[in-house]
Amino acid sequence: MDRVEHDLSDAQWAALKGLWGGCAYCGATDRPLQRDCVLAISRGGRYTLGNIAPACGPCNASKCNDEVTGWLRRKRLDERAFLIRHIEVRAELAAQFPSA
Repeated sequence: MDRVEHDLSDAQWAALKGLWGGCAYCGATDRPLQRDCVLAISRGGRYTLGNIAPACGPCNASKCNDEVTGWLRRKRLDERAFLIRHIEVRAELAAQFPSA
């Protein structure tokens, strides 16, 4: 990958977690959160601010490198709510971190 950042700043990660308020997929707030690539790197995703979502361990492990919408459907999670919130979070992050 040409000159890709492979980590987020502490401020970016804190902003992501704050905006989501828990696991981006299931909403869990009682577990530590991990950095998950919404579009897996193995599927062409990048480790960038706009492609990272906070995920609880069970969701992150279950999703693995699956395509997010198909995985959400199989898990019977709210695909529409995730996609809408993902767009909102990306817009808020772009305003907070214009150069990211």
